[in-house]
Amino acid sequence: MLIETLLVSMLSAQVAPASPPAQKPAVTAESKPAPAAAPETKPAAPAAEAKPAAPVKGSVAPEVKTLVERMQAFYEKTDDFKSSFKQDYKYKTFRRTQTSTGTVTYKKPGLMRWEYEGNSPRTFVLAGNKVYAYDPGAQSLTVGSVDTNQLSASVTFLFGQGRLADEFNIKKGTCADCKGTLLVLDPAQPDKRFKQVRLEVDSNTAQVLKSTVVDPDGSENTIAFLELKTNVGISKDSFRLDPPEGTRIDDFTKQKK
Repeated sequence: MLIETLLVSMLSAQVAPASPPAQKPAVTAESKPAPAAAPETKPAAPAAEAKPAAPVKGSVAPEVKTLVERMQAFYEKTDDFKSSFKQDYKYKTFRRTQTSTGTVTYKKPGLMRWEYEGNSPRTFVLAGNKVYAYDPGAQSLTVGSVDTNQLSASVTFLFGQGRLADEFNIKKGTCADCKGTLLVLDPAQPDKRFKQVRLEVDSNTAQVLKSTVVDPDGSENTIAFLELKTNVGISKDSFRLDPPEGTRIDDFTKQKK
């Protein structure tokens, strides 16, 4: 539950089917006498189809409106970035925290690479509509698919695409040890993927210093971006994965025969 939670917004929410309308109890001959023959009537016109409700738009508190706009503009103008990161995943159920470190690299449009360091090195690459997970210890490479059109703005705004104000109610939070301004983002309408997103933003540069995603169960995934460098001319080759010979490849994007 590390990179999977970080990219929780990549998983489209499962919408439960609407409950069928309650049926009226049947009227039997025993319960009600047969009615007299009714005069001939014209068939009723078909009922008009109900239009789906318009999506709920988010809102931004006046005190942070300028900062949110500057942050949005910053990432819209960013073609690539590279940063070290520190990730703390707080498991609410088990009451423990797992910490990881590494580097993250991004390039428009939609190329992202996460390199995890330490005793369990791993590599995750997002390239278009595919996600690659390489585990050198297990000598395995897993390939999955993702519908980028279903990503939440909490992820796509980093790509210079999604607009946070369209999906979230944004307000200023209280944080005693924050180096920047804390923005609290609550979904404008219920989202099964997460409960809340919190962004710590540098008031001077409008860069995101720290991102926290709160899972539905209350667990928290926090990513701190360290020494972020933007528009440095990152090559597309930086997102290639060349696993050594003998690596097991599980490609779930291919249809089974």
